[in-house]
Amino acid sequence: METGATPSTTAGHLPSPDSSAPPTRHVEGAVGHLGPAEPCDLVTVPARQGLEAVDILRRAAAPGVGPVLHDGACDTLGFLVPPGTADAWDVPGSACTQTSGRGLRIPAELPVTGSDWLLPPDGGTGTVTDPAVLREALGEAARLIEAADNRR
Repeated sequence: METGATPSTTAGHLPSPDSSAPPTRHVEGAVGHLGPAEPCDLVTVPARQGLEAVDILRRAAAPGVGPVLHDGACDTLGFLVPPGTADAWDVPGSACTQTSGRGLRIPAELPVTGSDWLLPPDGGTGTVTDPAVLREALGEAARLIEAADNRR
């Protein structure tokens, strides 16, 4: 996957201003909002880690999860995130696909045969998952999975 940038760190990453579309106002811990015709990037993770992350995000005090795709054939989940997220995404065990204006849009049609919405778009408001919040949830999910696997 080519992202066009190689940052030294992505802590607190926000989509870059030179990405395919400008990010909306960032509120830590909040779900991002895009216009209905704006493209979004897609963070793909193994289904087990993604399901844990969805649970973590849904239990959070602030809204934290936007639409999530499930690809049963690949056993993965895909989180829709603001455009430009792929520029600095480096979370181990995941990938972020940059759309550059050519990819998914909210509300999105299913991009892959055999995929389905785990959490569907919310009626065209353009809600997507905040990348900083997703990063934290994926890290916590990885730690929970590792702890559970080590108890066996």
